[in-house]
Amino acid sequence: MKTASGVVSGVEAPQSHILSFKGIPFAAPPVGNLRWRPPVPPASWKGVRKGDQFGASCMQHTRKEVLPWTQEYLVQNQVSEDCLYLNVWTPQASAKAGLPVVVYIHGGGMVEGSGGIAVYDGENLASTGLVIVTINYRLAAFGFLAYPGLTAESRHHSSGNYGLMDQIAALRWVRQNIRNFGGDPDRVTIWGQSAGAFSVGALIASPEAKGLFQRGMADSGLGNVVFPMPDLAAAEQAGVRFAEAHHARNVQELRALPAADLLPDQQDRSLHFAPDLDGWILPASMQALSARGTDSDVPVITGYQADDGALFAPQPHSAAEYDRMAHRYYGSFASEFERLYPASTSDEIAQMSKKSMRDRDRVSMFLWASGRGKNHKSPVYTYYFDRAIPWPQHPQYGAFHSGELPYFFRNLGVLDRPWEDADHRIAQTTSAYLKNFAATGNPNGPGLPKWPQVSAGSPATMEIGVQTGTMPLAEKVRLDFWLRYFRSPDSRNAPVF
Repeated sequence: MKTASGVVSGVEAPQSHILSFKGIPFAAPPVGNLRWRPPVPPASWKGVRKGDQFGASCMQHTRKEVLPWTQEYLVQNQVSEDCLYLNVWTPQASAKAGLPVVVYIHGGGMVEGSGGIAVYDGENLASTGLVIVTINYRLAAFGFLAYPGLTAESRHHSSGNYGLMDQIAALRWVRQNIRNFGGDPDRVTIWGQSAGAFSVGALIASPEAKGLFQRGMADSGLGNVVFPMPDLAAAEQAGVRFAEAHHARNVQELRALPAADLLPDQQDRSLHFAPDLDGWILPASMQALSARGTDSDVPVITGYQADDGALFAPQPHSAAEYDRMAHRYYGSFASEFERLYPASTSDEIAQMSKKSMRDRDRVSMFLWASGRGKNHKSPVYTYYFDRAIPWPQHPQYGAFHSGELPYFFRNLGVLDRPWEDADHRIAQTTSAYLKNFAATGNPNGPGLPKWPQVSAGSPATMEIGVQTGTMPLAEKVRLDFWLRYFRSPDSRNAPVF
């Protein structure tokens, strides 16, 4: 298959006949003097480059398993600074095919993950008539270090956000090359989960990504509460502390350090690098750019897992802890919260913690979506995924963070679980919604439960699970509570999940 940099060969799956092209470079290796610089095009090659193996994953600590994420969810191949590769699966490698394209952006907290993870394999989803692309992008300090010396050498007077630049470079590669792989460069959907969902939100906001995609889908998710992003000055100061901790006095000394020395200290989370408001890739916050209506006005799907928040917030185990949690998150609304979600025994505390978290997430998501409708023409669709992967050994994880991905990717077979008929139906439904959305900007289609777009006057979302259809956000009195809470200053303390 011809690309702008050279010819790459693919591998045909024997049963589905899907062609895969793995390990295609979309940028030059960001090593040496290219460390902490915007990505540049890859060098051209002669002959035919084999596309039969994933490229290395970006620098990170790897883990065989950390429950609920088994090895199918985690990086299992080598890691390297030389990691800017993407992968393509296509059912029809013809420039005349004009198929919708889905570009998947992995999660992992901006510190781990890659496009070569087993559960993201694109073969089965491509068999529905899509061209699937998965990508790598620089992580942790490699992807998001801001530093005064880096700002000084930038013609945009910015630093940090190199990981987002990589994502944009991958989208530019798609724009330039995907037609030869059977894709339509004017029907590109960016889809991400967790940190990938945050990335989708950032790409929608970024002026540098405009025109590179026509739809966006964010799993876990886009809501009324977002991760705070530092401005450039604050991000630079964190970079100075990082350099001092590594005994580096300037950019040259930082670039001379071995890559392994720059990996995050797993015992010290005080320097966790993530996107910043650098004045270029992100000239202002995502909320501000959306409010101005200057971001990409594209159709969006966003959703949450029923138990997204269970792994990210410490659960109270006593009445005293429950009361402290209520005051920490809800401030002047704490007493009302405890009246609406009363709990005294350990079982009640567990039940009401889960119930309140789910109500809060659904309302937060609705407020983000309905707010977007005030100054954007494109529709927003939201969902609430409540099917827990059948897992007799670990029922405690429920519908956990990223548990929806095997369904949307149609990759149930990647995991050794006692799948039921309901799971296969859900996988068919979710992948059909995704295909329709990628094709038209609307997830609806023949034989599928109707999925209404978000309307400010209709507080509801789409439940996806054993039962699939519209559902209320919360009981009326609780919905009223959450609406008032999210419109108050106290909501600044709300958890993201």
